Amino acid sequence: MAEILLSLTIIGVVAAITLPSLTGNINERTWNTQRKALYARMSQAIALMPALNGYGTLTEGNESTSAVDTAAETFVTEGLSKVLKINNICDSDHLADCGIPTQFNNIGGDVVSTWPQTFVALNGMFNGSYENYDGSSVNVIWTYSQTDTKVAAFETANGESVAAYYNPYCVGNFNETNEYYIQPKVCANFIYDLNGSKGPNTVGKDIGFMTVFYPTDSVVVAPHPSVRLATNQRVVQAEAGAACFALDNETRVPNIHEIASMFTNRLLMKSTITETGTNGIWSGSKYSASYDWLFNWACGKCMLKDHAWTGNVWCINR
Repeated sequence: MAEILLSLTIIGVVAAITLPSLTGNINERTWNTQRKALYARMSQAIALMPALNGYGTLTEGNESTSAVDTAAETFVTEGLSKVLKINNICDSDHLADCGIPTQFNNIGGDVVSTWPQTFVALNGMFNGSYENYDGSSVNVIWTYSQTDTKVAAFETANGESVAAYYNPYCVGNFNETNEYYIQPKVCANFIYDLNGSKGPNTVGKDIGFMTVFYPTDSVVVAPHPSVRLATNQRVVQAEAGAACFALDNETRVPNIHEIASMFTNRLLMKSTITETGTNGIWSGSKYSASYDWLFNWACGKCMLKDHAWTGNVWCINR
């Protein structure tokens, strides 16, 4: 009997140690499968839309009238719902009715206590200023100001909860043979929760994001950020891919649109890692035989740098 009890005790201890890990692995695989399926459906839906700009009404209020903002909600109801199966649509005041959680953990583990209610809330640099990670000051870093719009939300027929951020004045390719800011080119941004308000409500697990660039011939990306190399690990662009592969053979260097998507969702990316010295992040996108695209994280600018330039690397999962 004593031997049986000892065996059961050992089995119980081993189970207590291994089960959480096994459960976590199962969840990761499930989320990865859901993430890819949602991206495929969203990409197909966006491709069926004739144009992504111009939806909704956006006017400022004055002493006698109230501000009107139906942009994101109209984009979903009159545009996206025509090409994607949607069960429920919610305005910015009723996000919880579409399964959007009140708070979540960003990729750095910080708790975001309030779901971002506007486009600019995702990234303060979209209106010309931003607060440093340590909250020390607000810096005005450029003059372009993104049209700010309220969030809307919807539930897909497959059960995902999606918050939609929309820019009705987005523009197509221009000046892309030279350095340019990406903010005017962002038409829509989606933050999805694969299991609604259920936990863990963490970016990189059940929560992720995808961004749509250009009103026609749109580019849809859904990067899954993995590891950002330390600030002292600056490399030339040709070495960026090897640096990611050395960390994990499932990671790669993001293309220029994937980095721009990560920048758009700066609130979700925010972590205790300081931005100091990491303004330039390499993409895997080449411009010519002599120049590659480097993304300036400090302001959202795509820059051309030659092969001798050294920059930082932020890897994403395949």
